[in-house]
Amino acid sequence: MRLVIFGATGRIGQRILQEALHRGHSVTAALRTSSRLAIEHHLLQTAVADVTNPQDVTRVAAGQDAVASAIGPGPSGDPGIITAAASALVTALTESGPKRLISVGGAGTLEIHPGVQRLDTPDYPEAYRSSGYAQREALAIYRASDLDWSYLSPPVIIEPGTRTGSYRIGRDQVLFDITGRSIISMEDYAVALLDELERPRHIRARFTVAY
Repeated sequence: MRLVIFGATGRIGQRILQEALHRGHSVTAALRTSSRLAIEHHLLQTAVADVTNPQDVTRVAAGQDAVASAIGPGPSGDPGIITAAASALVTALTESGPKRLISVGGAGTLEIHPGVQRLDTPDYPEAYRSSGYAQREALAIYRASDLDWSYLSPPVIIEPGTRTGSYRIGRDQVLFDITGRSIISMEDYAVALLDELERPRHIRARFTVAY
């Protein structure tokens, strides 16, 4: 597979990149600046592109089989980039380029109770609320598009850890394990994302994963 990844320098994006290379895919890492990635690989190339600019997206996505977006607020801390990126990706990929798009989503839009999203509960972490609202808007943008999109929401806790290759799949509700935790490693989250790209089961849908 020829895959372009936006946000490949982020904590989750790096793991998606590494997992894709591990599986033998040809990867283009679309970077905001010309700074080099921390890794080199014969299947990896880089391109400078602004994910909020549809023309840049069109240029780097040309000839690719799929696009993965791991865009977050980043160093600037501006959650607005999440929705701006979603809009630019939909605009560019609808007009030309691959129609297959998978996006790193947010956990705030998952339901903690039937019909009640975590984002709308008083105990949702205030520090993440703005990003949560942006993710909810991004999901609405994807849902209104004609792309073959998937949106992968993490569980409540996602952190660096071990790649086990094991996880459970859910749809719109938070997944808890038998101890009451909702958690996955970033490494296994990346495994789930690449599994979806290789064997699509959630086209035009949101899904979630957890242990």
